[in-house]
Amino acid sequence: MLNSKGISSNVETIDTDVLKVMKKKRKNMLVGVISLGCDKNRVDTEIMLTYLRAAGYNFTSDAANADIIIINTCGFIKSARDESMDAINEMSEYRKDPNKRCQRLIVTGCMPQKWSGEMREEFPEVDIFLGIDQYPDILKIINTSFEKDKKIVKVGGTNTLPNVRDRMVTTPSHYAYLKIADGCDNFCTFCTIPYIRGRFRSRDLDDILEEASSLVRNGASEIIIVAQDTTRYGYDKSGKSRLVKLIRKISAIKNLKWIRLLYCYPEMIDDELLNEIVNNPKVCKYIDIPLQHISNNILKRMNRHVNQKDILNLVGRIKKLPVYVAIRTTMMIGFPGETDEQFEELCKFVEESKLMHVGFFTYSREEGTVAGDFKDQISEEIKKKRLLKIVKVQQKVVAEINKKFVGKTLDVIYEGIDYEKQMFFGRCQYQTPEADSLIFFKSKVPIEIGKFYKVKIKKVRGYDLQGEIVYE
Repeated sequence: MLNSKGISSNVETIDTDVLKVMKKKRKNMLVGVISLGCDKNRVDTEIMLTYLRAAGYNFTSDAANADIIIINTCGFIKSARDESMDAINEMSEYRKDPNKRCQRLIVTGCMPQKWSGEMREEFPEVDIFLGIDQYPDILKIINTSFEKDKKIVKVGGTNTLPNVRDRMVTTPSHYAYLKIADGCDNFCTFCTIPYIRGRFRSRDLDDILEEASSLVRNGASEIIIVAQDTTRYGYDKSGKSRLVKLIRKISAIKNLKWIRLLYCYPEMIDDELLNEIVNNPKVCKYIDIPLQHISNNILKRMNRHVNQKDILNLVGRIKKLPVYVAIRTTMMIGFPGETDEQFEELCKFVEESKLMHVGFFTYSREEGTVAGDFKDQISEEIKKKRLLKIVKVQQKVVAEINKKFVGKTLDVIYEGIDYEKQMFFGRCQYQTPEADSLIFFKSKVPIEIGKFYKVKIKKVRGYDLQGEIVYE
């Protein structure tokens, strides 16, 4: 239903006349969307879907049935760009063939934000290229494309953050990502994000709370807080982090069970935040800390704002907390100049620190970054060998950690069935969706997806755990 400003209460205002035209002329059109990259990109996709839904569009998961196809690209590293290019090439076939239904092919996100000129030449089938600041204008742009039958390239902008309340969530209804900021001020030498997304910008607290409340009303029992650097929330406005204040406000939302923190940079993690994780019953005993490396020389060349001593002190503080807090991190293998000794130093840290979840990825040389110009690049062969070795180190660590859960009873959110294993599966507070391990379990009675159950852990299955529901 429209309000007096001419748009459903889902989103901030757009032009009333444009909305009426879209509803009238495009009401029977179906939109197909491909969202690539990280969970922050997923939120951007959901924002676009919310605008489209407000204009009366319907959606399809079958590209062959789509009148409009949107690809939200990721440009972080080469593998992500290759995936995006493959998707564009595949969807271009639906646009080139006059016998197909597709009338508009739209490419959005990080890649057109940085490479719109090159992409326009490489993909003539694409009708619209949109950057990361153009999502609130997507209805106007689509309408202009149809009315004037022309191709549109629109990138850049004011770096404003759209306020979308009843967001169209694409995750299972029991959890949702909550993006609290965009951009980044860290300028790591290997990373293109500040050049694509711009400087760090926090969203208004009231807007975030309104969106979080809406997500919970629509069924989310777990909210996962994300940004390029969540710990920096509020720093751009007040000169200090306001993340704990935000967490406490979100915690007051009725029917919310879990708050999960991702992308917490180590230099901004203080005792206030750690105490909040320990003492707030709604905050998962879990923290994601992108560390990248442990060698002082490598950390310095990466322009990371911590050194080895800082990292060891932080990990030590977390391990001494009165409750167990699972740590997730990412480590980069094969950064320019990484010697055998520095790599072994990283392996030793992984072995001794015993972090529950560690993701490894090899360095990707990115044009326009400081590290991209470093002369001492590591060969792909060496990167792959090192990657295989360090993964094996972490496998042993995980096996040791998982054994400690055997015999314990955990609150598990049920998420689905593995028909091959003939078991249900879900996650506990120590596991984030799509990235971490799972808990497989059996039940003697019917259970409901998205609900919490007490599961007693019986055994370890590689990275995963296995147990049975405890009946009270």
